[in-house]
Parts: sequence; structure tokens; C-alpha cells
Amino acid sequence: MRQLLNVLFITKPEVYIGLNGENITIKEDNTIIARYPLHNLEEVVCFSNMGVSPALMEKCVEQNISVCFLTPTGRFRGRVIGETRGNVLLRKKQYRVSDDENESLQISRNFILGKVYNEKWQLERYIRQYPFRLPVEDMKKVSGRLSEYMGEIEASENLEQLRGFEGMAQMVYFSSFDHMILNQKEAFYFHGRNKRPPEDRVNSLLSFAYTLLANDIATALETVGLDPYVGFMHQDRPGRASLANDLIEELRAPIANRFVLSLINRKQLKEDDFEINDNKSVYINDSARRTFISEWQKGKQEKLTHPYLDEKIPWGLVPYTQALLLARYLRGDIDQYPPFFWK
Repeated sequence: MRQLLNVLFITKPEVYIGLNGENITIKEDNTIIARYPLHNLEEVVCFSNMGVSPALMEKCVEQNISVCFLTPTGRFRGRVIGETRGNVLLRKKQYRVSDDENESLQISRNFILGKVYNEKWQLERYIRQYPFRLPVEDMKKVSGRLSEYMGEIEASENLEQLRGFEGMAQMVYFSSFDHMILNQKEAFYFHGRNKRPPEDRVNSLLSFAYTLLANDIATALETVGLDPYVGFMHQDRPGRASLANDLIEELRAPIANRFVLSLINRKQLKEDDFEINDNKSVYINDSARRTFISEWQKGKQEKLTHPYLDEKIPWGLVPYTQALLLARYLRGDIDQYPPFFWK
């Protein structure tokens, strides 16, 4: 369980959530293991399979506390809300900002600043940790170029210019990605990003990780009341979760890329865990996919100190935290959207 920004996340799937007076109770094996006062809360997010008592749901409806239900793996199932709720006003504000390029630019700059900062930080972590196994001087030059692009991004005057700087920075970052693959290099090599279909094992893993992360982010946005299909930087298209594609940018390096590199370098996946089709597309097989998802879920339980909130949370709550902060910014509760700066 974790209370964060007045939202209670109940992450243990084997608990029952009930009401005792003015408190939420968390029961495991018929024993109360935690209590939380209702008056501090705006929302309850349940990853539980066991359920929520009708009395608690009625109390939450009366007090305008939304109750959001997700599967234990994080897929959105539904939400119970009271008669009056700010989600309509929040979404109307989201749509207005999406239609205003200047306002969209303010938010999008921070998404991409977070992305490039985190890519730069990842390279520098590897330089510090493996100085005798890497072309350090080349990677330092790449890090320096990413710093230059961060300045360009901050000074960008429109979304088209911002997209251009983001694309160039990504090419520079990926030019050093192969250096961070420390083991199994004959089978796991990276010569550039390719997709639809992925043409090598590393791109296959990256694409799968991005798919899982995008789903987590879309669920998080839905959970806090935002429309994942209306973004600020990525253009709206039917069936495209544009806002999820916006928010994923700052989380690619610290969550998805870091995870893929870890799987390869720890030899948790091997060369024969992949299928190569006639069109040269490469996909992980069923057994490896189960390993991938299992390790992905384990990784969500690892803790970090959130750079903006300065408190420990599981990695799995980072998308929800950033979605909450984005909603707070749109409501006017904070002056600007704080991107996730990995430390």
C-alpha cells in the first residue's frame, strides 16, 4: 500500500478493502493489516482481486472519492465516482490545451527535456560503472551532445522544431546504445532503431518493452481522469493513445531501455529465445515472453526515491505519479509539469 499525492494505491492483490468508521481498512486473511483515514484521500486505486465492500464504495461516493479498479498486472477495469467530480472539467482543460500550440509546447518541452536528460544520465551511469569495458571518450562526447540538445529543446519555439530536436537527440543517444550491451554481443547487437517489424533481437525487446510501458501509462492516465487519446506533442489519430505516447518519452530510458539492457547483460534471455521469420522479422518466443513479463512485474516492485516528491515509491508507480502530476498541472495546482528526472 502507498499513499501518494492524496491517492491511496493498494498494490497487494490478496487483500480485501473495507470500511471501519471513517477509515479504510485493508484485510489479509481476515486480519486488518492497515488503516487509512478517508478525509485525506481524493482517490483509491485498487490492484486487488478480492474486492471492496459496498459500504466503503457508498462512503467514497458520498465524499467524492473515486475508486479505481485495475488488474494485478495494471490493466484498467473501471472506476466508481460520485455525482460530482472534476474529471469532466479536467478533460475539458486537457482538450483546450491540446488545441493550443503554445500551451502544448510548454508541456511537451518538459516531456522531451526529461527524455534527453534520462538518456544522458543512463550513458553517464554506464561510464562510471564500467570505465574499462566501454569507449569512454566516445560516450562522453555523446553525453555532451545530448546536453547541447537539451539547450536547444528549452529554446524551441514551436512543436515542429521541438520534434526535430527530439529526433536528432534520439539518434545521438542510440549511436551509443550498443556500447551498453556488455554480454552476448554476437547475438544481441544494436545498429539503430527499427520496428514494424523489428529486425534484430534488441529491437524486438525494445518494442515489446515499449508496448508494455505504453499500456501502463495509458492505464495511469485513465486512472487519474485524463484522456490517453488526446495528446500535446503527438498528433491525434484514431486508435492512437497520443497522450500516452507523449508521457512515455521521459520514461523510455529509465524504465524500458534499462530493463532490456538488464535482461541481456544478466543473460536472463539467450540467443535461442527468439523466432526469426521469413521476412527477417524477429520476435521473442512464448517461453521468453513469459520470462520477460515475469521480470517486468518484479522490476515494478523495486524502490526508488522519486526526484520531485523526494519519497520512496515502487518503480511500478512512476507512470501513475507522473500522470497525477500532469493532472495537477492542468488543474492549476502546480506551476508547471515536473518531468521525471532519473537520479
